[in-house]
Amino acid sequence: MASKQMLAILAVVAVILPSITMATEFIVGDEVGWSLKGNYTAWAMGKVFNVGDTLVFNYPSDKHNVQKIGLDGFKACDSSKALETVKTGKDVITLAKPGKKWYICGISGHCDAGMKLVINVAGGAMAPTLPPTAPSPDSSAHMTAAFCSKLVMGALSLVMAFILF
Repeated sequence: MASKQMLAILAVVAVILPSITMATEFIVGDEVGWSLKGNYTAWAMGKVFNVGDTLVFNYPSDKHNVQKIGLDGFKACDSSKALETVKTGKDVITLAKPGKKWYICGISGHCDAGMKLVINVAGGAMAPTLPPTAPSPDSSAHMTAAFCSKLVMGALSLVMAFILF
């Protein structure tokens, strides 16, 4: 009987663990994408970024780029201080480490016009990705889908526990 209970506990953990560590994909700027029309301070506000999440920058590759940059380069909008530049038009950046991350468009004048993003990545892959407290209308569908999948996985885990006990 003890081994049956242990098996049930392991099954529940196996189902719950992936849903807790599931990464979230954030479309930077939502429908506006990475453009001169975006307000990236407002876009990032209220969002929780975790290690393992991804940022997707969508933009016309002949008009913009994305540069990962340090704080000084960010404040000065100095693209010569870029740590990395990507320019495919559909750039996916995985948030691999906790801490502040700064991104700008390196095209002349674009950063000064507002094409800049700063986020704070929470540490630990075990941190659950929850929907923001006040999502923007464009991002709510994506965040709700991630939350619903976790809710379904949790409910299935409970059903399995009742069946096996």
